[in-house]
Amino acid sequence: MRFTDKIVLVTGGGTGAGRVAARDFAREGATVIVAGRTAETLGGTVTTIEAEGGRAEAITADVRRAGDVAALVDRIVARYGRLDVAVNNAGVLFAGPVAEMPEEDWRAVFDTNVHGVFLCMKYEIAAMRAQPGGGTIVNVSSVVGPYLRVAGLAAYGAAKAAVSALTRTAALECIRDGVRINAVTPGPLDTPMSLRPGETEADRAARVKGELPAGRVGSLAEFSAAVRFLASEESAFTVGQDLVLDGGATA
Repeated sequence: MRFTDKIVLVTGGGTGAGRVAARDFAREGATVIVAGRTAETLGGTVTTIEAEGGRAEAITADVRRAGDVAALVDRIVARYGRLDVAVNNAGVLFAGPVAEMPEEDWRAVFDTNVHGVFLCMKYEIAAMRAQPGGGTIVNVSSVVGPYLRVAGLAAYGAAKAAVSALTRTAALECIRDGVRINAVTPGPLDTPMSLRPGETEADRAARVKGELPAGRVGSLAEFSAAVRFLASEESAFTVGQDLVLDGGATA
């Protein structure tokens, strides 16, 4: 119960990795606020948490919009008195070669994956600096970009490399104020985002078995455990780092 009485925000908390992380924080005693653009999926996360006896709230917000993010953080602080942990997980992926990628797809990736993380940190840091004890921020990056280049994923890779640089710079700026910032940097996880066009889960399993030293994709439980480690006091001396979970892809 490392997060008893802690207030935790998870963006992109309506599905997949965000939902699992939110559920696991609640299982360790946190009150969890899940944010995203789709009220229905956010509500599903809250229902899952409450069915297990946890505490959760859904707030519809678009991380690409400063007004939405400011209102999200203000609402959390007004209702709960503080924001202890923020997990900036919301992200999108559009694939395509650089020479053929529509400009709108490129902008869509950067608007959510980079500008969205910037806006979230901007308002989360302000709230955490203003409260006793500061707070902890965990950004979700990817090995694609900071550590690996993959043909067809130029926009996604460039955006995630930016998240890594943004994380490290903000960490240096904020640690003396009691705000600790790190990133979880996964390889392929057991989500639809790791499926190639037309690929089934069985196809992916066969492909990854030959591609990754570990021979499999990462589980969402493993992702969630890494997020919670970085959010906990167990990692109090870890500042501005990428915790890489990639099955040996970058070893």
